[in-house]
Amino acid sequence: MNRIEAFGYIAAQAARGDISFPTSVNAVLRLQQALNDPDCHLEEAIRLVLSEPQLAARTVALANSSTFNAGKPPVTNVRAAVTRVGYRNLQMLVASLAVRQFGSRIQDPALRAKAEQLWEHTVQVAALAQVFARRVTFVNPDTAMFAGIVHEIGAFYLLSRADEFPGLLDDDEERWGELCEDVVTREVARRLALPEPVADAIFELRGCWLNMPPSSLLDTLLLGNLYARVPSPLGAAAPPLPDHSESALDYLVDEATLRTIIEEAAELSDSMGQAVLV
Repeated sequence: MNRIEAFGYIAAQAARGDISFPTSVNAVLRLQQALNDPDCHLEEAIRLVLSEPQLAARTVALANSSTFNAGKPPVTNVRAAVTRVGYRNLQMLVASLAVRQFGSRIQDPALRAKAEQLWEHTVQVAALAQVFARRVTFVNPDTAMFAGIVHEIGAFYLLSRADEFPGLLDDDEERWGELCEDVVTREVARRLALPEPVADAIFELRGCWLNMPPSSLLDTLLLGNLYARVPSPLGAAAPPLPDHSESALDYLVDEATLRTIIEEAAELSDSMGQAVLV
């Protein structure tokens, strides 16, 4: 099977809902579906978190990170951790765990390296999206970070399948991979039950232009991608950052403020990194 045939095969599987998830992702999906239920009680959320040891440990670590503890005494149990971080951030944590698990079955060292680079890119975009949301676009910062975590979910899925098809992700001048990834992203987003505004922003991300003034979740993701230091290994090379005098954000934020945003995002990704994102 050549590469074009392989892309067609994967895309056809996705189009008919035949998505192959690692067993660990299936377990996390059950928790994600429960948390999406507005009637999910705190006791049920705690029970579900405790049923997944890795998630339980990360929830406590997240609650004790500098992002959430704000000088408070450290928490030592899941109940206190869930109460501190809240359902929205718990959903973000669950999504990050699901995304991360796609790389767990990759055997090829080169593909694993691509998965690590893609994860670094994802972490940076998520943190930048959260800060840009607070300071520039004024969308919900938690939603922006969640969207950043899942915005490359289709690429992670393709990487998880690439061991089956040698050469699948080699140079792709015809951009067949992008077409396949778009189909896969829609189905994976459906299976993950992503909220519609988040899913729509992800679907529109490729090839989209930044609106002025930036004010939407899509604009927030575009800004995160623009200023992420690590590019996606599966996408086109990231354009160089514009000179500050020519920046599209010049009339919204000055150079010092933009530098502060980037530094704040770096601190955010570092503080959450050990707890959630790596």
